[in-house]
Amino acid sequence: MVWQSILELVQAMGFSALTWQQVLMMGVAGFLIYLAVVKKYEPLLLLPISFGMLLANLPLTGLMEEGGLLYWLYRGVKLGIYPPLIFLGIGAMTDFGPLLANPSTLFLGAAAQLGIFITFLGALALGFTPEQAASIGIIGGADGPTAIYVTSKLAPDLLGPIAVAAYSYMALVPIIQPPIMRALTTKKEREVMMEQLKPVSRTSKVLFPIIVTVAASLFVPAAAPLIGMLMLGNLLRESGVVERLAKTAQNELINIVTIFLAVTVGATASAERFLQVQTLQIIALGLIAFGFGTAGGVMLGKLMYKLTGGKVNPLIGSAGVSAVPMAARVSQVVGQQSNPRNYLLMHAMGPNVAGVIGSAVAAGVLLAMLQ
Repeated sequence: MVWQSILELVQAMGFSALTWQQVLMMGVAGFLIYLAVVKKYEPLLLLPISFGMLLANLPLTGLMEEGGLLYWLYRGVKLGIYPPLIFLGIGAMTDFGPLLANPSTLFLGAAAQLGIFITFLGALALGFTPEQAASIGIIGGADGPTAIYVTSKLAPDLLGPIAVAAYSYMALVPIIQPPIMRALTTKKEREVMMEQLKPVSRTSKVLFPIIVTVAASLFVPAAAPLIGMLMLGNLLRESGVVERLAKTAQNELINIVTIFLAVTVGATASAERFLQVQTLQIIALGLIAFGFGTAGGVMLGKLMYKLTGGKVNPLIGSAGVSAVPMAARVSQVVGQQSNPRNYLLMHAMGPNVAGVIGSAVAAGVLLAMLQ
């Protein structure tokens, strides 16, 4: 009887069900934890995602099975609740002043979405379905919540690899973008010093989120959940009359939702789903999407440089991807390497925050086409 009980206990342990694929995935999770903790690559997102991946590959836990803890938390991803709430917090933290001070930078944010649609076509050519191709392409917007939102609607089976690719490339912005920026610009262009931005009135800042919400929702209704929450958060910030709500959106709310979103998304990266040829294709296509997004912004920046007689530094175009504020900081760093007196950060913030709007609109377009 004692031996029978011992045998049952041993069989209940996870060791008996552990596969080499799960061990490999736990190794991948460990590597991502290392990048988050030691290298500090996007730790607020990469750390919970990688730990979720670790949990998903521990056998017999039942965490993602029906009734399990992560199964219920994942409902917020599947139902499209978490990403708009993340956008609410992002809006409350975002200053659209640089964009309003120089509205032309909105076009740079739009041009940086080029990678989304080029990669969409590339994924179709590789045999992915239109829904899967759209989900892969959205990686090029460098906006993790948007990628998760689109994928949860169109291709939930690819959520794990797409989320890991999207957040990994966001974390690697300082490594991926500079070579592309230097290759597409001349030293003379990189040295351009831009004029100081004009101050923006409080009235403009209050009206902006209202006008953008109405316009974007009328043109692309499918983008309303993301754009609406982004602009609501910004209105809370700029109105100046609901400081408590603005602080909650900036801190407690976005922190809680980020934990739930990241852990459950990471938990979708189980060995049987992740260890496929498709995953390598997605990672490669994600890099292509990111590269073309960066290139699209820089190339339009070069055109604006020509049209303005050399008043626009093309480097700020690379910030048109949605990785806020990392992409803007990269524009600043590369600009100062060519001209130590250059200060591009605030100028780059214009296309950077425009990229957040642009990626949400691009997501709405893809959803309208394919849902």
